[in-house]
Amino acid sequence: MAQPPSASIEIEISSRQNPLVKQIRKLHDAKGRHRENQCLLEGTHLLEVACEVNYPLLNVCATPQWIAQNLSLWQRISTQAKKCQVLSQLVLEAIATTVNPDGIVATAPRPTLDPQQMPKTGIALALETIQDPGNLGTIIRTAAAANAAGLWLSADSVDLDHPKVLRSSAGQWFRLPMAVTADLATQVKHCQSQGWQIVATDAHASFTYWELDYCQPTLILLGNEGNGLSSELSALADKTVTIPLSGGVESLNVAIAAALILYEAQRQKVSKS
Repeated sequence: MAQPPSASIEIEISSRQNPLVKQIRKLHDAKGRHRENQCLLEGTHLLEVACEVNYPLLNVCATPQWIAQNLSLWQRISTQAKKCQVLSQLVLEAIATTVNPDGIVATAPRPTLDPQQMPKTGIALALETIQDPGNLGTIIRTAAAANAAGLWLSADSVDLDHPKVLRSSAGQWFRLPMAVTADLATQVKHCQSQGWQIVATDAHASFTYWELDYCQPTLILLGNEGNGLSSELSALADKTVTIPLSGGVESLNVAIAAALILYEAQRQKVSKS
């Protein structure tokens, strides 16, 4: 196999007893990610986007088959990563969180998330106690697609760098401004003091979500999958809107609710431009 001269590739690791396996598997759970201050990037698409945005890479592991099929990307990764290693398929399966990994896994620093660097205008999301990583990843992907300014996430939610969040975001995790806050209510109040319109959903609201004007700085509050928004956050909303549902349907998935509102906001902005 031809190796790019710039790559730092060690001899193929074929044993699951290799210390590398134990080291990377620590990142499968939140405690390990926090302790090591690293996260896990899995799959070709995530690595492509990481390279596009020049996200720092620490240890990149790939199978010979993957490298042969993605030589150009491997060359780019090799100049960006601190270390590149070639693993057998069995070892790669041992360090991946997916059942059928596509051939590449990397470790990277956990993101530095500063609430003060968040955008000061546009439409953004404030997410409270989101527990499902697939939901959070889908919200991130949708927010980026709908040109949202960013999102704030309460600290009691699923980890922003949970492997499934990353995968579900389809790479948009790298592109959407995001911050985690231990006091979401204070952050919402700060946005409110800066002139943001604060909007929450309420089944009994007088207006549907498409009747509200989103062509002003707007923060959408969305809550936990099972319990919705806390009463504390709900009380901060300037406006409440409802998403009409057919009889017998109690609620929508939080990611779907986010998509409906974000795309209505996008529609309004485009129609007025």
